[in-house]
Amino acid sequence: MKVSTRGDYASRALLSMVLHAEELGPQSVRDIALRTALPQPYLEQILLALKGAGIVRSKRGVGGGYVLSRPAEDITLSEIVSAVDGPIQAGDFGEPHANGACDHEGQCVLLAVWHDVGEHMRSHLSSYTLADMAARAQGLPVRPRPLVRH
Repeated sequence: MKVSTRGDYASRALLSMVLHAEELGPQSVRDIALRTALPQPYLEQILLALKGAGIVRSKRGVGGGYVLSRPAEDITLSEIVSAVDGPIQAGDFGEPHANGACDHEGQCVLLAVWHDVGEHMRSHLSSYTLADMAARAQGLPVRPRPLVRH
């Protein structure tokens, strides 16, 4: 799996929001873009996707901007990447034993393996939270979390 630019930018933007949450309150797209060196128009699209996924909320008007919709400890990298890129999977091969997927020699075995690989990627990304990333960015120790099984 390759995390897309959107997944990376979404993670960077949210990490910046966490690192500056106490001092700033709602954060404007412009401020997040300046801190992270992300292109503002692209960041706007990403934040809208994150809002649609329920990861951030927006506040309008003077002093408005974006805030996390819940604590950083409750937002995983898996959730962030899925919000902007869609489901995390090893490939677009289909499900084993569905829609004629097993019509060719060895196909179902490989489909099952690709499914397991996607599950491992989801679990691994789910073991990291925004709070973990903020702690790492601040040089604080982060204890390993167990892999999450979906």
